[in-house]
Amino acid sequence: MNIVQFAVSMLLFFVLFFGIGFLLNMILRSSWIMAFFYPVIVLLIVDNFKFSLYFTNPSEAFSTVFSLLANLKVVDIVILTSGFFGTILAGLVIKWLRKNGYQMF
Repeated sequence: MNIVQFAVSMLLFFVLFFGIGFLLNMILRSSWIMAFFYPVIVLLIVDNFKFSLYFTNPSEAFSTVFSLLANLKVVDIVILTSGFFGTILAGLVIKWLRKNGYQMF
């Protein structure tokens, strides 16, 4: 992976999940909703099979996805971690806005 692609991917994941987390936290009046759902989203990004397999054959699905998680490259882990930092920052921003009196948040 090119260093420019890596930097853009990190920024994209950070901004994308910050935005999604901010909107969900604002709409659902919660501060950490996206931070709790982010691991599920990571599992859906990493796996390469249908979502219904988690319900029809959960033992095979989870063993496969955890082996895929264990085989991720460092670049992929850093990119996914930057998305998680985006969700954390969205929660902190929402809490800060509420503390400062913004009723919408």
